[in-house]
Amino acid sequence: MNHQMLAAETRNVRRVLIVDDHPVVRQGLRYLLENADDLDVCGEAETAVDARTAIDRLRPDVLICDISLRQVDGIELVRNLRAHYPQLPILVLSALDETIYSARMLALGVSGYIMKEAPAEQLLASLRRVLEGNIYVSEAMSTSLLSRFAGGTAHLDPIDRLTGRELQILHMIGKGASTRETARLLHLSIKTVESHRQRIKRKLNLTTGIQLLRYAVLSHAQRPEISPAG
Repeated sequence: MNHQMLAAETRNVRRVLIVDDHPVVRQGLRYLLENADDLDVCGEAETAVDARTAIDRLRPDVLICDISLRQVDGIELVRNLRAHYPQLPILVLSALDETIYSARMLALGVSGYIMKEAPAEQLLASLRRVLEGNIYVSEAMSTSLLSRFAGGTAHLDPIDRLTGRELQILHMIGKGASTRETARLLHLSIKTVESHRQRIKRKLNLTTGIQLLRYAVLSHAQRPEISPAG
């Protein structure tokens, strides 16, 4: 155990590893967390590979992780970490719509999901909550999830049929991104994005690109009551 770990344990401070591919985000999080008496940033990682190396070396108490990472996305990283570090709390901090992603990420085993637009105080509260062994989602999302599973019977939303990558592409479509722009931002080939678009249409029972665009825009606008086949 290194000197930094011993010092943190002596002060009863919880050690946080930040995983995000934007330096300015990591710097902002570091500044916020290191001004909290009970939290300490033990390290940063830009990619999923870096994150796994840092976890082995630093043994953090909690991970703050974005979904949109280069090379291997955060969804695949979470799957990998749940297999190798099942007890490590993971708080997803993302700009991606929580109405689309939070339930899926919770199903994969994360401890919480919070939007990057949330106030600093809310981020600190969510981090402390998952460190206590609890689950965190926003109040609005909590209400939505409770309604969705009311009576103990889950309503299968067609969007639940999509893979993590397909959800990302649907989100990009909803934001108005072209196939070329989506490929660039997600580090995929145009052909791969087109293949994903076709699979998304099949899974959502859509037949045309216009229907796909409308569904994506409506999903992005947080209107899950709209029928995908409309």
